Amino acid sequence: MRNHSRSGVKRLPGGLSILYEDADILVVDKPAGLLTIATDKEKSRTAYFILTDYVRKGYSKSRNRIFIVHRLDRETSGILVFAKTADAKLSLQSQWKTTEKQYLAVVHGRCERESATITTHLAENQAHFVYSTSDSKIGKLAQTAYKVVKEANGLTLLEVRLLTGRKHQIRVHLADIGHAVVGDQKYGNEERGNQRLALHALSLSFNHPFSGKQIAFETEVPAYLTQLVGTWSRSVSKAGEPDAAHASSGR
Repeated sequence: MRNHSRSGVKRLPGGLSILYEDADILVVDKPAGLLTIATDKEKSRTAYFILTDYVRKGYSKSRNRIFIVHRLDRETSGILVFAKTADAKLSLQSQWKTTEKQYLAVVHGRCERESATITTHLAENQAHFVYSTSDSKIGKLAQTAYKVVKEANGLTLLEVRLLTGRKHQIRVHLADIGHAVVGDQKYGNEERGNQRLALHALSLSFNHPFSGKQIAFETEVPAYLTQLVGTWSRSVSKAGEPDAAHASSGR
């Protein structure tokens, strides 16, 4: 028998918060500065390590495990979903192209267009720098849609939807149009070296891997973003049911 679902915020080490959990998935809110998975230099301070320890309840020989579905950059905060079974992982990844992925970004300057879709091909060089190219043989198709939400203090708050999911896609595309994300020292011309990246993965909507029911999750807006542009009126989530506080797998 499958475990009953649990929703509601639960705090874990590293600033990680569990928004929802059932027998198939774990939905978490990742803080800025925390890796999704290990690198050559960092093995334990990752969302994957913390959640693996959580599902094993500190028992290293436990067979419980989690599976990577997608990633967020270390500097990006926001929503991540992990699978608790191999079947759930395959289900989530098979529908990833149609999964609704919404972000908030604060960028430098004022955008000429209220909304637009940026389309390029993205490639990565040997220095791990991602760039746009018109050559489809070199790069992979990438599309990013944005809408202006608010302008303040010489900055613009954007609601961003990922239509494809390439590495550093939002950061590269916004820098391409002359509006780099605040705090982006890699793709922007950031002068303040200690400034945090103003990019947040706000929400996800997908079909549950077991029930098939559409579910949606949304995180709180980081205080850092409101410090940059002030408060604003929140629009209703495009995927209307259910939100993170009331999400259910239908069991």
